[in-house]
Amino acid sequence: MGREGLGELEHQVMLALLQLGADAYTAPIVAELEERTGRTTTLSSVYIVLRRLEEKGWAASRMQPVEGARDRRIFKVTDEGLERLRAERRAFERLWEGLDTVLEARG
Repeated sequence: MGREGLGELEHQVMLALLQLGADAYTAPIVAELEERTGRTTTLSSVYIVLRRLEEKGWAASRMQPVEGARDRRIFKVTDEGLERLRAERRAFERLWEGLDTVLEARG
């Protein structure tokens, strides 16, 4: 996986992109994040993360025409981004292994 892991918001944004599919533009991404995490976020913070993900090659975007409104920039996770998510998931699963009894004992 290397030294360049996913930050928390990067990870969440990529998962939101996958959840939204073809509707993955900034406003629905923010709504998806807020609904699923219960935390507020801003359009600007999500847009910054999306640009950073594009720079890393983990997301890509295209302009989609919208009749009677401004065009939308639609984002998707790239194949490289999917592999990064898989690697992150494997790493977290390894870290969680064996902790069920510890967490239950302290709960």
